[in-house]
Amino acid sequence: MNYVNRSILLLVTSLLFSITVLAQEVTTEGLRPDAPQYALRGEYIVGTQDFVIDGELDITMWYPALNPDNLEASTVYPYIVKLGMPDASATVTGSAITDAPYNLESGSYPLVVVSPGFLLGRTTYAWLAEHLASHGFVVIAPEHQEQLDETFGDFSKSMIVRPQNITSVLDYVEAQVNDGEFAGLIDPENVAVMGHSLGGYTSLAIAGAQMDLGAMTDLCATAEEAGDESAWLCSLVLPFASTMAELAGLESVPEGLWQSFGDDRVDVIIPMAGDAYMFGDAGLENISIPVMAIGGTADTGTPYAWGAQPTFEHVSSTTKILVGLENAEHMVFGSTCENLPFFAEIGFYEMCADPVWDMERAHDLVNHFATAFLLAELKGDADATAMLAPSAMTFIGVTYDAQGY
Repeated sequence: MNYVNRSILLLVTSLLFSITVLAQEVTTEGLRPDAPQYALRGEYIVGTQDFVIDGELDITMWYPALNPDNLEASTVYPYIVKLGMPDASATVTGSAITDAPYNLESGSYPLVVVSPGFLLGRTTYAWLAEHLASHGFVVIAPEHQEQLDETFGDFSKSMIVRPQNITSVLDYVEAQVNDGEFAGLIDPENVAVMGHSLGGYTSLAIAGAQMDLGAMTDLCATAEEAGDESAWLCSLVLPFASTMAELAGLESVPEGLWQSFGDDRVDVIIPMAGDAYMFGDAGLENISIPVMAIGGTADTGTPYAWGAQPTFEHVSSTTKILVGLENAEHMVFGSTCENLPFFAEIGFYEMCADPVWDMERAHDLVNHFATAFLLAELKGDADATAMLAPSAMTFIGVTYDAQGY
């Protein structure tokens, strides 16, 4: 073999070796190339399974998994909007392995319960659930039973039932972590609840916020007098106060704060565009655990001034964060129209797109903030904690405030 041929062979061998090394090392990526640190997918393979609690509450779980058979990480999830029409469903494809065996090699993992928005199915936020599972969390999303009707009656009903659903999930996990299904998988001593919209309300309620419909009545009167377009939200709650009280087991509508639906097993919460306006200042003050409130500043579904902002201002938590996605709308937390062409085709474009934001950029940022917060608070990760300091937040289009970091 002459010198030229040997040189070519050595060059090709070197390139193949480099490509192989790169293929082994570059195993994580974000949704976009400019994804920040904690928006990069974590080191864990992700598995997913469905369960039924007590024969009535469907849940989907995502978790760190093993892949002994080298299966392709691809799962098709239903993307359900409960409009009472059989064709109001679509699918999205994720990067998890269905029914994969648990990865128990790293010990048990903190639990994150995700409550979806009103009328949205439990796999709506699979992009977020998979991401958190890849960083060493077990994520469970329950299927809240809701349907759309002309009165929006299920909205107020869900305000009572949803926290009960979260407690049912925690009870189920607690019963299964010793010698049951989740033995060695879930750490029940480290629990987060997060949710979008009415799911954000659910996270606030389970953290101990108490409804104050008197304060909400005053807020609504002021909004109506000022011609505030957000006043329409009042019709979802106030006319149903008596029905809500009955469902909650009360003889009458409380004049002040309602009873707490809180669960002491919850350690931290992340309400995303969370409905906070039914609690009032005093109701929110009953939350003392760490909180990260995220919202779009142009949200017309849960206005920033009715959701994320008052949450940050009025919870009594010494550790709390406010993230504002500037000019983002309510469904910036949903899936993209690229993944959901069905919704764009039937005229539901606002369900899968944002007027201002690139959805994948927004999701990268939500992944980054939520992952860093959960790593810091549930795993004591010092690097993640440092990343949450205001001085570390220099993202264009994001307003950020934090206490305790």
